[in-house]
Amino acid sequence: MIDPVSPRYGGGALADVLPSVAGALAVPGETNVLDLPPAARYAVLLFDGLGWNLLQRYAEAAPYLSSLTGRSLTAGVPSTTAVSLTSLGTGLPPGAHGIVGYTSIVPESGALLNALQWDAPVDPRRWQPHGTVFDRVMAAGVATRNVSKVRFEKSGLTAAAFRGTMHRGADTIEDRLDATRFASREGRSSLVYVYDSQLDYTGHQQGCDSWQWQKELTAADTFAQQVRSALPRDAVLIVVADHGMIDVAPENRVDLDAEPALTDGVSLVGGESRFRHLYCVPGAEADVLATYRARLGEKALVLTREEAIGRGWFGPVVEDRVSPRLGDVIVAALGPLALVASRRHAQEAGLIGLHGSLTPDEMEIPLLVDAAD
Repeated sequence: MIDPVSPRYGGGALADVLPSVAGALAVPGETNVLDLPPAARYAVLLFDGLGWNLLQRYAEAAPYLSSLTGRSLTAGVPSTTAVSLTSLGTGLPPGAHGIVGYTSIVPESGALLNALQWDAPVDPRRWQPHGTVFDRVMAAGVATRNVSKVRFEKSGLTAAAFRGTMHRGADTIEDRLDATRFASREGRSSLVYVYDSQLDYTGHQQGCDSWQWQKELTAADTFAQQVRSALPRDAVLIVVADHGMIDVAPENRVDLDAEPALTDGVSLVGGESRFRHLYCVPGAEADVLATYRARLGEKALVLTREEAIGRGWFGPVVEDRVSPRLGDVIVAALGPLALVASRRHAQEAGLIGLHGSLTPDEMEIPLLVDAAD
């Protein structure tokens, strides 16, 4: 069994990036714990799905990114996009901001919220009530801009994670570069966030060890160079990711909906196939815990909510409003394993590249710095 990677909240996690950028921008009250270079202009480019280990493995496909000064950070837990983007935007671990998975329960209604699609009638500003780093940076007079797809402007996740930024909708590479070029020159000081999702999409569909993923990595490398060229010379470019990825073969998928013992006592299946939140029928928690531990053995860590909180997975403190959103039983895959649910979550069942758990390939992400001057 692979040893789980503990998230390094407070000094080496994705949640530390924007507070450190704010400190480097000389925003009052912000601490630059990552020791980023001081500058008046910053751009943060996030590649969805670019794990640190993947970048090392396929360095030849990304000569520019591989040439940059860098180190690894950790994602939070679970290592998935909605959780990570909210940690990035707020500077908080999941136990504080409250987005705890790709899907998680809405305790007040019993519905399942998909945090990417925001498909439950939940006010994102109440679900995630904390101010963002962007709020604080903007209040200090720094022009803050969010360059991502047009459709993300009105999303619940944007409202939860990125309020305080002005959204610049850009669906093509050219539009993203134009928006970045303009936004990075606004005001006397600026912070531009740029998001790219193609590596993650390709990894899910083709696998992160596929030739298609390597081709996409080369395209990402070119785009990163183009972003650097679009910035003023005195700006600093930071390249990060939200999580890594691993490939899981079909024979290593366990279908919860095909094994009645795995759904007995389970009222709702949340999370995703590498990190499951299991919401149990009252009184069934101990039986569900025992069943999953016996079925999965060393391929997964199967913990109670309290055990997972005690390990610090979600941060040093899990707020009272957040705790009920976590599964009664939490299953984190450590071996080659995907817990699919072919009937409840059919869209996940055919994916090849996966993430969400605490293995190094999923948790370790890059922090790359290009300070051209």
